[in-house]
Amino acid sequence: MKKLGLQSRTLAMLVVIIPLLALFIYVGLRSGPLAPVAVTVVSVESQPVTPALFGIGTVEARYTYKIGPTIAGRVKHLEVQVGELVKAGQVLGEMDPVDLDDRVRSQESAFRRAQAALRESIARQAYAKSQAHRYEKLFAVRSTSEETVTTKRQELQIAEAALSAAREDVARAQSDREGLVVQRNNLRLIAPADGVVAVRDADPGTTVVAGQAVVELIDPKSLWINVRFDQINASGLAEGLSAHITLRSRSDQVLQGKVFRVEPIADAVTEELLAKVVFDAVPQHLPPVGELAEVTVDLSPLPAAPVIPNAAIQREGGNVGVWQILDGDLRFSPVKLGASDLDGHVQIREGLKDGDKVVSYSEKALTLHSRIHVVDIIPGVSP
Repeated sequence: MKKLGLQSRTLAMLVVIIPLLALFIYVGLRSGPLAPVAVTVVSVESQPVTPALFGIGTVEARYTYKIGPTIAGRVKHLEVQVGELVKAGQVLGEMDPVDLDDRVRSQESAFRRAQAALRESIARQAYAKSQAHRYEKLFAVRSTSEETVTTKRQELQIAEAALSAAREDVARAQSDREGLVVQRNNLRLIAPADGVVAVRDADPGTTVVAGQAVVELIDPKSLWINVRFDQINASGLAEGLSAHITLRSRSDQVLQGKVFRVEPIADAVTEELLAKVVFDAVPQHLPPVGELAEVTVDLSPLPAAPVIPNAAIQREGGNVGVWQILDGDLRFSPVKLGASDLDGHVQIREGLKDGDKVVSYSEKALTLHSRIHVVDIIPGVSP
């Protein structure tokens, strides 16, 4: 009786344990670590790709004018503020002339004295010339001595030398006066072209040195974007290509432009190509110089070729490829990539053909021994 009771308890425990073990195995195979990995699958299709380049740049002004004095001095007054539009030839301000006006007047007096001395020298030379001519006639008829004629000729030479020196004095005085006048005019800060005041580096009463900029102008029509592109993807970048510009301060607005030029010197440190992109139409509200901008350049469309999503590309053991599904099994297929676009499409040059099935997204990393379960969407993973 005791043996039969023990067997009954054993059978009862087995009846309970076996279903629990079966349930545990089922749960482990369906939702545990041994469960199949959920994946989404796409078919390889041939379609044309329009590649594009994406780069980051800064707004710059092609033409910048730094206006300041040619000699050290003190700012007398400024008539413009930052942001004001100015016209070519407009007086922006003036430097303190100190004693320059007095020096100009003094030099004008010296110039007039030199002119008076010149007139006197002309008169003396004319008188000496007439006297020398008169005494030569008298000497010809033996009415005067040769010594007297020689004296008159010497007086004429002295008068002509004095006349030449007077002319030099006048020229020197005139040059000095004109130089002071030019120097005086240079104290006026004048706009060389139409533009907008970008920087005002000094205020009235500030002392500045020669060559220091007091006001900086930029030509608003010359704004462009200095853009950097990754050298690896910059094949095909050329002058004249259309571009789409998004300013950081206007992320909801896309401005149209084009590549003005590709710089002949690249950045060897960052491995980037430099290009200048101009606006098709200057924005009504000018962006500040130095603002960052995102630039997308449209390259020439490419012929149709097998295309897969960029998310399907994986790396296994240093090889670039995709997880391909063949008869329900996984296989890693190395591929040779071609051009891509900003929508995430990548052309395949070698390794796949139209109609092949590849994994685009997976719930977790795949291996050759992974079991998969194809679904339409993976929450939180696929778009």
